[in-house]
Amino acid sequence: MSDTKQKRSETAQSLYKRMETERAPYIRRAEECAKYTIPSLFPQQSDNANTDFATPYQSVGSRGVNNLGSKLMLALLPPNSPFFRLTPGQGAKENLETMQDVKEKVEQALMLLEQKITRYIETHQIRVTVAEALKVLVVTGNALLFLPPKEGGMKLYKLNSYVLQRDALGNVIQLVTVDKIAYAALPDDVKSMIDKSGQQKKPEDTVEIYTHAYLEDGQFVSYQEVAGEVIPGTEQTFPKDKTPWIPIRMFKVDGESYGRGFVEEYLGDLRSLEGLSKAIVELAAIAANIIFLVNPNGVTRVQKVAKAKPGEFVSGRPDDIHALQLEKYADLQVAEKTASGIEARLSYAFMLNSAVQRQGERVTAEEIRYVAGELEDTLGGIYSILSQELQLPLVRRLLAQLQSMGEIPDLPEGVVEPTITTGLEALGRGHDLNKLATFLDFTAKLPEASQRLKMDTLLTMVATALNLDTTNLVKSDEEIQQEMMQMQQMELLKQATPNLAKGFADAQLQGQNQGGK
Repeated sequence: MSDTKQKRSETAQSLYKRMETERAPYIRRAEECAKYTIPSLFPQQSDNANTDFATPYQSVGSRGVNNLGSKLMLALLPPNSPFFRLTPGQGAKENLETMQDVKEKVEQALMLLEQKITRYIETHQIRVTVAEALKVLVVTGNALLFLPPKEGGMKLYKLNSYVLQRDALGNVIQLVTVDKIAYAALPDDVKSMIDKSGQQKKPEDTVEIYTHAYLEDGQFVSYQEVAGEVIPGTEQTFPKDKTPWIPIRMFKVDGESYGRGFVEEYLGDLRSLEGLSKAIVELAAIAANIIFLVNPNGVTRVQKVAKAKPGEFVSGRPDDIHALQLEKYADLQVAEKTASGIEARLSYAFMLNSAVQRQGERVTAEEIRYVAGELEDTLGGIYSILSQELQLPLVRRLLAQLQSMGEIPDLPEGVVEPTITTGLEALGRGHDLNKLATFLDFTAKLPEASQRLKMDTLLTMVATALNLDTTNLVKSDEEIQQEMMQMQQMELLKQATPNLAKGFADAQLQGQNQGGK
């Protein structure tokens, strides 16, 4: 019998304990990856607020995680601009094609919806939680985001706080989370359930609350449990594509319910660099320790030399005192050279700016842009999975949540479809822009090529590649025709003005002549 058929036949706690076995190797690898990057991002089960985490001897890992997390954040959720676009569904789009006025009003209304969702993201600390989740994702490869339907905002579950199961296609079948909450912070009805179970809890003691969500008949059903009993009033159902649970992965592996992290692919280099950095630091510390050897049969008195002031004369022989030196300079050079090579490889992997600019006297800006573009392209695979597992589910859930809160009007199913415009889409538009620039450079060399270009189409393609809204930027055909008519009228007026002035002067002169007679 499959797990989905026996969802409620066992407690959420027992299901969580049973599914921990499959998660265990991913936990071990995640702890190892965090050890060489940022240990506080994924602490061990025994760690708490009093734990002093060991700092790695090298900082490439932590710099790389912070840098890659920031780049992913800026690419997936750019500040002050929506990362998606709401468009009418296929049926609504066909009906709007024949009604241009209505189509413009619908597009304007959808733009307002985009702004409301973007404002909600900014004001409910969703961006902050996603930024933390992306760094956790780089290190561990897994994270779970939860958008509370009533409270709003977003909560992050790390891999050691949830378990899940996927089908053969990678769709989530069920998941169980655990929250550790202080007994004093629990509602009275939950406290009474704990007391009835025979557990004696102090106010500062923590209580484990399990949440089980599973797929049933095309919908996600969820409930909460404490002390082996379902908490009344916590049962909820959500549409499959609008669930508040958003599990994300860095790299997908077929047949596995959990993903793999970015750091895991470079763990060998990080381990090697850590060992070499530790050896170099310790050897440098030993070399910096100044020790003088004194000839026991010499005539120089050590006490006088030690107490002598700068520039003072002391009787003695130079050969009686000798500074101890380590003959390990060549070994230190080998270690430093090897460490520098590993650091350079890791800098490329983590897209650090130091990897973009080569060492040399003449490094052009075009060379820097080219290498930076190559590094950006390597994130294409990451963008593709995050657009499907993070961005699209997030937009769909926020749409449903704002509708339930009454912030936006109810929209029938299929009327509005979100389209992601950042990440992988932005990479594609960037390549389109490069192709357009190359094409224009080529046409500039041909004398008659510019006359064959359709400027309005070209401007639209450039704006699309730059992700710019040309509503109030580019003139329409009607505006251009109106301006041409105004210019023609002005030209006719200019041509008529001298004739009018000459006629007026002739008439005035003729009147004067007649008056003289």
